[in-house]
Amino acid sequence: MALPQPLPDLEALDLLVTVGEVGSITAAAQVHGVTQPAASMRLRSLERVLRLKLLERSRSGSRLTPAGEATVEWAAQVVGSVGALLAGAAALRTDPRSHVRVAASLTVAEYLLPAWLQQLAVGTPGTAVSLDMGNTAYVARLVTEGGADLGFIEGARPPGRLRWKDLLQDSLVVVVAPSHPWSRRRRPLGPRDLATTALLLREEGSGTRDTLVTALAAHGLAPTSLMQLGSTTALKAAAASGAGPAVLSARAVEPELRSGHLVQVPCAGVDLSRTIRAVWARERPLSDPAHRLLAIASGHRAPKPTSTGGMA
Repeated sequence: MALPQPLPDLEALDLLVTVGEVGSITAAAQVHGVTQPAASMRLRSLERVLRLKLLERSRSGSRLTPAGEATVEWAAQVVGSVGALLAGAAALRTDPRSHVRVAASLTVAEYLLPAWLQQLAVGTPGTAVSLDMGNTAYVARLVTEGGADLGFIEGARPPGRLRWKDLLQDSLVVVVAPSHPWSRRRRPLGPRDLATTALLLREEGSGTRDTLVTALAAHGLAPTSLMQLGSTTALKAAAASGAGPAVLSARAVEPELRSGHLVQVPCAGVDLSRTIRAVWARERPLSDPAHRLLAIASGHRAPKPTSTGGMA
């Protein structure tokens, strides 16, 4: 498939991600070893290519727009994938067995996987990891087709064609902007409240959406979509702007709840819990690096490498 033109500059995407991390163009320019005017010029060029306003500029500094916050998340995936590609290629030039291909749903990739990969790097510093991110349906398909050795997903139901291991429990919460009428609601939302209100939702195939659909189906109901967005960051930004209520992982909205940018609305009578799982193909035993990563995610000490690898 031919990519649409023009393509955004990879270094500009990396710079934008750094702006999101350090909070200003000047600080990001220092991290990248370029001047502030050069960084600003590169970011303006990126805005022209994407045809989006990514930064609000003022005399007191610059801050990301809602579109900029969403773009930072997508850009981080691109930059991370390129970094994983280069690291994986370097590992394959030395020892192909030291490479593990991981796929993860967006929630797991952003809020859980970094700590697991850090433990893997400390325990086995020669292991290279390539990471692919998408919704739960995408991760399951990638693992099934052999595009990843180990996947991490979330949802109400385990996958049918894959082996899996339950790792930990998560739950969804309903969040709104402080200006939304629900922010002052005293009575908990019930299943019918959720079903009859247009919500900001993840796309079909997302574990987050699947959990909500399953929870409401238990009452003979289905959610009503106000808007479908493909990332948690985009949903948080839309909800914080007052567009409507969103249903998201409690882990994902912790910073916004603490800062007051979002308000959690209590629910009753609807089960929004879900399980985070590791998945792998039935016909392909896990390699040593994948086995060690699974052990870390399971909360156990990673086993020592063996000559054959695989899962007991």
